[in-house]
Amino acid sequence: MEGKKVERISWHQYFMAQSHLLSLRSTCTRLMVGATIVRDKRIIAGGYNGSISGGDHCIDKGCYVVEGHCVRTVHAEVNALLQCAKFGVPTQGSEIYVTHFPCLNCCKAIIQAGISKVVYAEDYKNDPFALELFHEAGVETEKVELEEMLLDQNSGEKLRFTAGLLHRLEELGLNEKDLANLKDEANRLFTNS
Repeated sequence: MEGKKVERISWHQYFMAQSHLLSLRSTCTRLMVGATIVRDKRIIAGGYNGSISGGDHCIDKGCYVVEGHCVRTVHAEVNALLQCAKFGVPTQGSEIYVTHFPCLNCCKAIIQAGISKVVYAEDYKNDPFALELFHEAGVETEKVELEEMLLDQNSGEKLRFTAGLLHRLEELGLNEKDLANLKDEANRLFTNS
């Protein structure tokens, strides 16, 4: 009896999915960010943007915005780095996976911690000076978007069903405009764009 071949997700997708999962713990209403620090393909720490332990949270008191930035929260990258510091876990030569491109302050903390690579899923106010600092410090940056469909074990089946349904509607004579709208909506849902 032959079993179904299981497709494993890539390391990038695995660690990026972890960062997205961490971001769901964020307490900031402006932007939910997650970060995962990895060394030798092993997760050594994770963080999300949230208030200091025991402090007021944005979701309860609102964001405390100064010069366009919420200062109530500790950023995800710094929370992950602080977790390493708190438990004596070295970060030299590790990689960090972040849902959004790090801000300038996080960039500097990442460099000082000896992290060698930043993998991020979404551009977010990418500071040119942060890019310059990463380059000067020899920290590699790579954009790798999370492919959510890889995490859905039934995505192929759902896609085939939707395509078959659209094809059947076309055969039944649904007008071209309505069919085009349904196809656009299906594409938007399956490509998450």
